[in-house]
Amino acid sequence: MSDKVKIFAGRHSKALAEKIAKSYGLGLGAIEIQEFSDGEFQASYQETVRGCVVFIVQSTPPPTENLFELLLMVDAAKRASAKKIIAVTPYYGFARQDRKDQPRVAIGAKLVANLLMSSGIDRIMTMDLHADQIQGFFEVPVDHLFGSTIFMPWIKNNIEKTNLIMAAPDTGGTKRANAYAKHLDVDLAICYKQRKKANEIASMTVIGDVNGKDVLLVDDMIDTAGTLTKAAEMFMEHGAKSVTALCTHAVLSGPAHERIRNSVLTRLVVTDTLPLKEENDKIEVLSVDNLFADVMTKAISHDSISEHFVIA
Repeated sequence: MSDKVKIFAGRHSKALAEKIAKSYGLGLGAIEIQEFSDGEFQASYQETVRGCVVFIVQSTPPPTENLFELLLMVDAAKRASAKKIIAVTPYYGFARQDRKDQPRVAIGAKLVANLLMSSGIDRIMTMDLHADQIQGFFEVPVDHLFGSTIFMPWIKNNIEKTNLIMAAPDTGGTKRANAYAKHLDVDLAICYKQRKKANEIASMTVIGDVNGKDVLLVDDMIDTAGTLTKAAEMFMEHGAKSVTALCTHAVLSGPAHERIRNSVLTRLVVTDTLPLKEENDKIEVLSVDNLFADVMTKAISHDSISEHFVIA
C-alpha cells in the first residue's frame, strides 16, 4: 500500500504551492492560520494527516514570521501523527549567514537548520543555497536543487551562443558561472567587487575580455540589485554588446526594481521561488513548479533525482 500524500502551503508561498500541487496531481490541503489581536498566530490543519506523507511548501524570506509559520506547521503535523514531514523551502532564508565572517556574529543558516530539525522535519527540499555547505548543517536528507535545471533550457532556446560569455557579478559566484561556462563551452568573465559594508559596494573591476560579447550574468539571488546593475554597467563600459542576467531568487528589496528599470540590462530572468513584489518589464519569471513536483514524486517512489542536476 503506497503512502498517502498531502501538500500544504504557508501563506507566503501559496501561489507557488498551488502550481506545484497541480503539477503533482493533487489539490492543496486545508490549513487555517488563525491570527490573534496581538499578532500571534496559530497553524491548524483542517483535515486529517494521520499516517500521511506531508509536504509543506513555504519559502522563508524576511519577515521571520514566514519561517516561524513553517515551524508551527511542521510541529502541528508532527503532533497530528503525520508519518513523514518534508519541508519544501524553495528559498532558504538567512542563507547568507553561513559562517562567522567577523567576530561576535551568529551563524543564522545553522540556527535555522537546527530550528527546522527540532520542529520535526524528516527531509528538506530547497534550491540554490547561497552556500553549498549549508547542506551539512542538517542531520536529515537535503535535496538541493539547482537553478541551472530551469535556466539551461531557457538559454538554449533564447540565447545565441556565437558571441556568448558567462559572467559572475562577484568572486563568490565564480564557481557557479564557471559551471555554466564549461557546460556551454564558452569563456568566463568576473566582476571583482570590494564592500565596506553589506549592500554597499566600494569598488568594482572586470576580469576577462568581454569586448564584442553578449554577457550572461548568473547568480543565486538578487537583493538590492546594486551589484548586478553595477556589474552590467562595467561590462558595457568594457565593450560588451549586451548583458542579460539569470538569478534564481528574486529578493528584490529596497531600490531593486528602480535600479533594474534604469540599468543597461537587456533583461533579468528569475524563478518564482519568491513572488515578485511589483511588475517590471525587464523581468521574466520561470516557474519551478514542475521541478519540485517531480522531485516530490521521486521522493515518494524512492527514485533517483540525479537527472535534475544539469550542472552544479
